Amino acid sequence: MSWLEAALLGVVQGLTEFLPISSSAHLRIVGEFLPSATDPGAAFTAITQIGTEAAVLLYFRRDIWRIGSAWLRSPLGKRREEAPDVRLGWLVILGTLPIAILGLVFKDWIEGSLRNLYITASMLILFGILLGAADRFGLRKRELSGMTLRDGILLGFAQAMALVPGVSRSGGTISIGLLLGYTREAAARYSFLLAIPAVLASGFYQLFRHWGEFGPFGFGETALATAISFLVGYGVIVAFLRIISSYSFMPFVWYRVAVGSLLLILIGFGILSPI
Repeated sequence: MSWLEAALLGVVQGLTEFLPISSSAHLRIVGEFLPSATDPGAAFTAITQIGTEAAVLLYFRRDIWRIGSAWLRSPLGKRREEAPDVRLGWLVILGTLPIAILGLVFKDWIEGSLRNLYITASMLILFGILLGAADRFGLRKRELSGMTLRDGILLGFAQAMALVPGVSRSGGTISIGLLLGYTREAAARYSFLLAIPAVLASGFYQLFRHWGEFGPFGFGETALATAISFLVGYGVIVAFLRIISSYSFMPFVWYRVAVGSLLLILIGFGILSPI
């Protein structure tokens, strides 16, 4: 049964990592309904995210190569036409610092008390409303080539909020991106790029820290979940970027509010335990 549970959680991770609905929240919630009725844990969650970030590396390989090569060449004499890519490279590095620092400082809380389902439900609802407001009132005119240092810092702290299950890494950064005036696609693309260093660092840190024991699962089950999350996640990236170019984020907003409200009801009636 543990193999089937791990495979299901891999599908959940792949489906939810890039959508603004919080993959960590869904892994936490789905874990409660599995036969083992257990929290998959922060380590398992972080390791399976290596799979979804591998999908980002594959899908955005040309963008990553262009930005990375421009950034590496910049000390040798920045080319004028490469200036936006060099700036993006520095902003991704700068934007990674908040989640790296806060993740280490609040590590025990992230792996413990912040996984309380009351917090997860509240964050799903609160940041769902924020996403809806940002999508409704954001100007949606700016592109990534015009990103400023201020924007990079704000988006970095927005990503760091996703350390709390229920916030959503993509949801937090996309919401702030929209409020700053970026288009839906620009906000989503930057959210994916910004996540690469933080997610890979967190995943490999947890992999070596918990080698052999990744929460309730062993190495084989965790590897299976990670591989599945890569395959499913790649398909989600393709579909998501196509959808948001034509449609609003409101379906995700209503979904977040509905799931968060249902979760509070289930906890209130004693069907689920918050801890």
